[in-house]
Amino acid sequence: MRFQVKAMKAGEGVVSLSFDARDARDARAQATDKGYAVLGVQGGAWSLSLPQRRHRFPLLLFTQELLALLNAGISLVEALETLAEKESRAESRSVLQGLLDLLREGKSFSAALQANPAIFPDLYVASVRASERTGDLSEALARYVTYQTQLDLVRKKLVSASIYPAILLIVGGMVTMFLLGYVVPRFSHVYEDMGGDLPLLSRLLLRWGSLIDENGPLTGGIFLAVVGLVAWWIIQPGTRARMLRAMRRIPGFHERVRVYQLTRFYRTLGMLLTGGISVVPALGMVAGLLDAELRARLDQATRLVREGRPMSDSMETAGLVTPVALRLLRVGERSGQMGEMMERIATFHDEEMARWVDWFTKTFEPLLMALIGVVIGGIVVLMYLPIFELAGSVR
Repeated sequence: MRFQVKAMKAGEGVVSLSFDARDARDARAQATDKGYAVLGVQGGAWSLSLPQRRHRFPLLLFTQELLALLNAGISLVEALETLAEKESRAESRSVLQGLLDLLREGKSFSAALQANPAIFPDLYVASVRASERTGDLSEALARYVTYQTQLDLVRKKLVSASIYPAILLIVGGMVTMFLLGYVVPRFSHVYEDMGGDLPLLSRLLLRWGSLIDENGPLTGGIFLAVVGLVAWWIIQPGTRARMLRAMRRIPGFHERVRVYQLTRFYRTLGMLLTGGISVVPALGMVAGLLDAELRARLDQATRLVREGRPMSDSMETAGLVTPVALRLLRVGERSGQMGEMMERIATFHDEEMARWVDWFTKTFEPLLMALIGVVIGGIVVLMYLPIFELAGSVR
């Protein structure tokens, strides 16, 4: 469910934030984790209206263009002016103009970015703020581009792997609906006066056809209503989280979903540590990448780190490691390259996930095709069994 949180933070004043959360308490906790003092929480009711399309600022493209201009020797203000002049969309141009106004007022680039929390995430602002202490803004931007590109690559692999099964399900469902909603009722007219001892499934199928034929408008209305409710449920903000929780209950998927979340967690944490951010603040910034269960484990790990425990032991105690991750974390502690080791952990598990997705699709797609073929073939055979009975009676 979607909640609107009214909160206050030093340097920002009173702001309105939006969170996907299970309840008001979870929305309040997410805002508190980001350092905001919550003033009030509203929302949470299911809305029948379609979500409004909002302009999305192209953050990755903006970062790539800004990096190219900075590497060409152009100053930050001139680079932003150039991007604002060539921007054709009024919403994006307004964001860039707002950044320029804040920079001209004497604020730092990270403070200007932080004034737009809905566009520039906390880890982006933190990376820029860390680079301002060392003077390597270009390196920080390049690091973010690499990070976001790798995340998008994994996401695209998952999406592309699901396209073909989704098409099979849609086409198979449409063919099945056509048979049950159009062909079977026609056959029921042909067989309604025919006697004979038909199999139970054939009789049930013919009764279904008669029911559809007698109550066509009502059945069609119910079907459209069900389709509409399913479509409305899919576009709700909290649907993705509930589907993720449901997938975790499927045997074999629980560990994959957990590793996928930990991979994003380690990659983001590694980027922040490489950018010069200390461990405890970085752990707080990446908490939003985990679900409620893993977030509670991260709180435990953060508490152990504050107490002086090594990162590897804290993560192992909290259950936030895989065997490979634990070994590489210990290597990173000995070599002092924790950020690099966390990125290696993420790369290893990304490759492992890609191999698993490839194996799963190669196994699942033939099984899905066989299942759809059995369903459609079964309906056709059950429709033609009375013809076989009639032929037997004639002989």
